[in-house]
Amino acid sequence: MIQLTNLNKQFGQTIAVNDMNMTLEPGKVMGLIGQNGAGKTTTFRLILNFIAPTSGDISWNGHPITQSDKQKIGFLPEERGLYQKLTIEEQILYFSELHGMTRSDAKIALADWLKRLDVVGKATDKVQSLSKGNAQKIQMIAALIFNPEFIILDEPFSGLDPVNTSIMMNEIVRMRDNGAMIIFSSHDMNNVTKISDNLTMLKQGKIVLQGGVQEIREQFGRTKVYVEGPFSKAELASIAGVTHINQQGAGFDITINDEATGHQIFDFVTRNGYIPAFSQQPPTLDDIFRQEVALS
Repeated sequence: MIQLTNLNKQFGQTIAVNDMNMTLEPGKVMGLIGQNGAGKTTTFRLILNFIAPTSGDISWNGHPITQSDKQKIGFLPEERGLYQKLTIEEQILYFSELHGMTRSDAKIALADWLKRLDVVGKATDKVQSLSKGNAQKIQMIAALIFNPEFIILDEPFSGLDPVNTSIMMNEIVRMRDNGAMIIFSSHDMNNVTKISDNLTMLKQGKIVLQGGVQEIREQFGRTKVYVEGPFSKAELASIAGVTHINQQGAGFDITINDEATGHQIFDFVTRNGYIPAFSQQPPTLDDIFRQEVALS
């Protein structure tokens, strides 16, 4: 278990991390979200001891993170760092040996990873010949091939298409199911929702939301309704408590100011019987993120 306790980091007059408390557990994924400059990357650098905290503690199973512990950490930085002139195999074997793997074990594991991540290319291809997406997969392999106990991923899906994003997400889930502690940052709330067990939202270095993803959504009430049926936008807008309506495909996304308004909408749209769709949900993480960012 990784624990961050009353963690602070200040650069001059700028507070980058403000009294952060966080617990990362084996077999769990923590999604770390926030605007650019909110403190996500600084948090990762503090955990890795790239920079020292101004105050506070970081511990692994109750003790400061040691050099031996660092051997068990897989890190994918936002700034990709592959050696362009090396082959894929040379690159991966180098990183694997740094984390205690033998060359023979690393070669066997690499072949499996290349197949599982659907990398276009051979182990003998130079990194500079790879597309951006395939280079990102190689960077991911370098971070995960030695089966780390603790994984830090800074914007792992940046620039990837939906198919490759799904492939990468599957590997993160597989590592989680094998017992790894995982923390990752992303600006895509859909990805955060799909694979995070817990969520921490930062704003100007301070935690503004923390907890289970569904738990956080439920805190904001079931104020989102989607309906499809033979009624107009104007009719729906006339219902007391409806604050906003968007046409979405064959139906309407409706924002309401109170959960009880959902009952009124349901009674109205079903007054003549069957309708194709009715759903009342909490706001999405994307909605919540935009709301929290907008607050002063």
